[in-house]
Amino acid sequence: MTGPKWGRYFVGPIQFMVCYGAVIASTLLGGQCMKAIYLLSNPNGAMKLYEFVIIFGCFMLILAQIPSFHSLRNINLVSLILSLAYSVCATAGSIYIGNSSKGPKKDYSITGDTQSRVFGIFNAIAIIATTYGNGIIPEIQATLAPPVKGKMFKGLCICYTVVTVTFFSVAISGYWAFGNESKGLILSNFLVDDKALVPKWFILMTNLFTILQLSAVGVVYLQPTNEVLERTFGDPSSQEFSCRNVVPRVISRSLSVIAATTLAAMLPFFGDINSVIGAFGFMPLDFILPVVFYNLTFKPSRKSPIFWLNSSIAIIFSVLGVIAAVAAVRQISLDASNYRLFANI
Repeated sequence: MTGPKWGRYFVGPIQFMVCYGAVIASTLLGGQCMKAIYLLSNPNGAMKLYEFVIIFGCFMLILAQIPSFHSLRNINLVSLILSLAYSVCATAGSIYIGNSSKGPKKDYSITGDTQSRVFGIFNAIAIIATTYGNGIIPEIQATLAPPVKGKMFKGLCICYTVVTVTFFSVAISGYWAFGNESKGLILSNFLVDDKALVPKWFILMTNLFTILQLSAVGVVYLQPTNEVLERTFGDPSSQEFSCRNVVPRVISRSLSVIAATTLAAMLPFFGDINSVIGAFGFMPLDFILPVVFYNLTFKPSRKSPIFWLNSSIAIIFSVLGVIAAVAAVRQISLDASNYRLFANI
């Protein structure tokens, strides 16, 4: 609706960055879950986080060779089931710990000085934008395969229903149980000083659900990168499984997974990665560009309430986006100064 130049030079790159950032975050989180399983059986083990990130990256390297979006339809269904299973387990575990004597003392006070609190608020806004921006894949598909009111719209409705239920249940129960000690990966709170606060089999099961779900998420979000690379290096006149297309596909997909794995191992800050994705990607895509494009496309009268409502939303979220971007970069800088590259956290 807004012309090919907007899509190619502005919207497209943001969507690409968001999807690839999600691959990096999934790889990092998958490595953290693998490390949690390792520490259950070997609390004094010497393996580092970056080693588990590499192991998960190797697993992703295999799954990344799945040819197309259409080939992922069954994986998407499995991912949905695993997401619900993980959320139920995380919520149940938090409630169990919160009601038991094993749980930590609940402290809901906000820590840090005034500057840290203010930047923390905007950092959180960016993370929330990432959380509710999970519909980016159906959104991209909807723009490629109109009409939007068909299967893609139903997909978005299901997506946001699942996102709301799963994230709210885990967030509320986790904060209730652990207060300001809640970590970016709530499963990390289930182990304190190498002691499990819930049965070990429960932690193992929940982490396995998470690892499998993250592998599915990573493969799905890798597809836009794959499409760009294969459009550049592939030959549309040759068959999909011809040597001319298979070799560039394997090489390009492998290199993109290797790059994501390297970045995840170098900067193992899951919350920080989410805030960067939210500030630079999801806030423009979800809150700014839609209302701007509406005004540009339908050209409502400047005297109409819809014009000024859209303009106000665009201005407010542009300001929020800029501040959130500064907060996200600031937090990464602080964490990077406290930890070296490939830190074991």
